[in-house]
Formats: sequence, structure tokens, C-alpha cells
Amino acid sequence: MKETVFTKKNYMLTGIALAVVVIGFVLMTGTEGDIYDFRRTTLAPIVVLAGFGLGIYAIFHKDKA
Repeated sequence: MKETVFTKKNYMLTGIALAVVVIGFVLMTGTEGDIYDFRRTTLAPIVVLAGFGLGIYAIFHKDKA
């Protein structure tokens, strides 16, 4: 039986990264309030980039065993 490249931990980290990216995009949405507020222009992009960074980490993560 062939061993897969990704482990269960890789898939779990990828799922968490996807959830963080979705949360970041949800923070960017909205029709109420100022379009240039802190949440839409600063916080949401930071959250999305953190999600992408976590996704890259999830792909390259390798168990030590």
C-alpha cells in the first residue's frame, strides 16, 4: 500500500486555513457603515493573508516521525 504525501494533520491545517480565509472575506463584506473603516481595510486583509500563510505552512508541513 502506498503512503500518501499528506497526513491527517496536513488536511486539518488546510481546512483551518480555508476557514480563516473565509472569515477574512466575510469581514470584508457589508453594506452598512463606512467603506474605509478599520475592519474592511486593515483587519480583513491581515486575516486573509494569515489564512494563506497557514495554507502554505499546511502544504509544506512534514511530520518528524
